[in-house]
Amino acid sequence: MEIQRNIYLDTLKRKKNNGLIKIITGIRRCGKSYLLRTIFKQYLLADGVPDDHIVEMSFDSIENAAYLEPQKFYAFAKAKIQDDELYYFLLDEIQLMDNFEAVLNGLNDKKNVDIYVTGSNARFLSRDIVTEFAGRGDEIHMYPLSFREFMSIYRGELFKGLTEYMTYGGIPLVVLADQQDKAKLLHTLFDETYIRDIIKRNRVRNAREIEDLLNILSSSIGSLTNPEKLKNTFRSVKNSRITAHTIGKYLGYFEDAFLVESAQRYDIKGKAYIETPKKYYFTDLGLRNARLGFRQNEPTHGVENIVYNELKIRGFEVDVGIVPIAERNKLGKVVRKQLEIDFACNKGSKRYYVQSTYSLPDEEKRAQEIRPFMKTEDSFKKIIVTNDVVPTTYDDHGILTMNLLDFLMDSESLEK
Repeated sequence: MEIQRNIYLDTLKRKKNNGLIKIITGIRRCGKSYLLRTIFKQYLLADGVPDDHIVEMSFDSIENAAYLEPQKFYAFAKAKIQDDELYYFLLDEIQLMDNFEAVLNGLNDKKNVDIYVTGSNARFLSRDIVTEFAGRGDEIHMYPLSFREFMSIYRGELFKGLTEYMTYGGIPLVVLADQQDKAKLLHTLFDETYIRDIIKRNRVRNAREIEDLLNILSSSIGSLTNPEKLKNTFRSVKNSRITAHTIGKYLGYFEDAFLVESAQRYDIKGKAYIETPKKYYFTDLGLRNARLGFRQNEPTHGVENIVYNELKIRGFEVDVGIVPIAERNKLGKVVRKQLEIDFACNKGSKRYYVQSTYSLPDEEKRAQEIRPFMKTEDSFKKIIVTNDVVPTTYDDHGILTMNLLDFLMDSESLEK
């Protein structure tokens, strides 16, 4: 069963022949190899590129073991170039070759070569990998399946699909697995792939601390935290002497492996970032649920995590919006507060404010959600996304309310 990844295919098509090395990054098992060597290759062939002008190699195959030596692969690559027409190099697991940066930079100097690479070990997944190509890299960051991509192969109706997606996530290998195998597969991926990679790459000595920190983050997605606060949690719950500095390093390891992402707070009125605390969200909700043994599937936090991921998939920079206010209490004393908007989203000249809420049961709850919107004193578009079955409508304040499924299934939903 073929899963269409049109968001990323369109990106590769747009970046084709731009003179840069296209570097497909993302959490392991999100579909990078399939995107490059199946979906993109099929596009090239359909677009008229001759098969002998597409050079493929997977460096984790025993058949290609000899080409792990840089000079041998470079000689092989040059021998493939027989004329002045464009050649496309699709290279999978490139990080297994020593000195691969120099090899790719050398190939990229040729005017009729267009290079695309993927990698899935911890080093290659680093967010800083583009810098290793001396300004010649162009990163395409890939996520697990969006809900729309998930529903393109799910054989069921939307509401059941959403429950499945919120439980087991969007890792393609898991989505395509039999129902009885999904939970076990997620556990295996977490333990034998993601944690193992993080520990190996960063030479972590205390694996138990890494796992405990992941458990704490899994239990508190969408909550403001920082290394100092997490240190106190370790001391009170685990009787651990771990330092805030060490916790900060571990959080960086998780982000470098794209296992979690952090959302920084942004003062909307002061137009300044607030360094700490931050919120953390899992790149795949199924992995988060597996980490907790599927015992804490709170829909409120799950919806917030899915909305965050969808906004990132759409290419937005996503912050936590902070709106400082000063108001008088019942005693007439001025009290300063900070109201929070779940997501302040920016892409180019566009900005949206998004509140994610599982339900709006009454006017009191709605008033609570829109209050930060009313205090921003600007004209940027404001949206509430709720799991309630509601029509997509604007209120008298110009605030758009929409159902979660309507938001997820329409990539242009914020433009309504």
